[in-house]
Amino acid sequence: MDGPVPYFHWGFIQISLANLVVIGVMLLIFVLALVLPFPGHRGRRDHDADQR
Repeated sequence: MDGPVPYFHWGFIQISLANLVVIGVMLLIFVLALVLPFPGHRGRRDHDADQR
C-alpha cells in the first residue's frame, strides 16, 4: 500500500489505475441499468392496456 501507484497518461489526461477501475465499474452499472428491464415491467404494461 505504500508503493507507487501506477498512472496512465493519455495526452493531457493522467489517471491512476484505481480511479480508472472505479470509473469503469460505474459505467458498467450505468449501462446495465439502461439495458436491464425493471422487475414487473411487463405486467404493468399489460395491466395498463386492460384499463383503457
